[in-house]
Amino acid sequence: MHVQLSALTEAYRQWMHAWEARLCSRATDRVVRPFEWGLEWTRNWPSTGPCDRDGQNEEAWLRAVNQAAIERSSEFYGYRTPADFWLYGNVLRFTSAVDTPYAENNTVQAQWFPAKASPMEPKPGKKAVIVLPHWNSRAEQHVALCRGISVLGISTLRLSLPYHDLRMPPELKRADYAVSSNVARTIDATRQAVIDVRCCLDWLEQQGYEKLGIVGTSLGSCYAFLASAHDERLEVNVFNHCSTQFADVVWTGLSTQHIRQSLEGMLRLEDLREVWGAISPIHYIHRFANMRKRSLLVYGKYDTTFLPEFSKQVVDGFRELDLDHDVAALPCGHYTLGETPFKFMDGYHICAFLKREL
Repeated sequence: MHVQLSALTEAYRQWMHAWEARLCSRATDRVVRPFEWGLEWTRNWPSTGPCDRDGQNEEAWLRAVNQAAIERSSEFYGYRTPADFWLYGNVLRFTSAVDTPYAENNTVQAQWFPAKASPMEPKPGKKAVIVLPHWNSRAEQHVALCRGISVLGISTLRLSLPYHDLRMPPELKRADYAVSSNVARTIDATRQAVIDVRCCLDWLEQQGYEKLGIVGTSLGSCYAFLASAHDERLEVNVFNHCSTQFADVVWTGLSTQHIRQSLEGMLRLEDLREVWGAISPIHYIHRFANMRKRSLLVYGKYDTTFLPEFSKQVVDGFRELDLDHDVAALPCGHYTLGETPFKFMDGYHICAFLKREL
């Protein structure tokens, strides 16, 4: 009996991995871009100053910059609240507190789904969540989730990530500037995403919302953790796919092998962890633990993008620090989480958690 179960488990794993590979291969527009340190992107980062390296090579200097950012992360992820919040219909717009060379990216776009009265929630309260989609998400994706959450009496703001959908520069077909072989630009995009989230929290507070949460998926999950670790207002968190090191996901993930192809000629994985340290959740888990948080950790047992061992490291870290959390390990992978029936399983876990905790 045990042998039969093992054989079935292995057959299911192989079937799931093959399905993941087919879904991943549907994208035929991935571009292998040249490796760049991108030091010009560091000019406006706090604590780094201008690009005066005092004779250090690019890698050594970026290591030092990352260490400084981790040690002074409140400053690195700090910001000024925008003065131009504008809600037009169901779209919130404002100027990002992080300036980039791309005008489209500098205007933050977020779709607004105010809570709806229902038999379950006849009088929606002042509670809201921010939804952060996955890498390369389109504007219409995650909208069904947002509508479902709003029916629970929880207002929802779907934030377009930097360099995505309406924020995408015209020369791009994919959100390549959010995660790429340009080391510093990837950090800058992450910093911008975190600060955009915190600005959205300011707007929600201005509208009178008191209980706030966040739902991040894949890349959005990384952004969500970094934002929550730096903002105590995010009391309820859903990390839909989770990992400890930004570098490990890019290096090992099925969907980022075109980026690794450029990186590994210049860096080892150990080096990449250092130069992307400032955007890796592992460095902020103790900061996260010092605040009152309630979290749901979701991962796929057969994920080929966020490998399960990385997600289990997050779960182990939460347990070791005795953090208040639930875990949902689903029998699918990364891409298949968006397929039937797994997307409904995922949606159920997310909505049930938010309904209970908010």
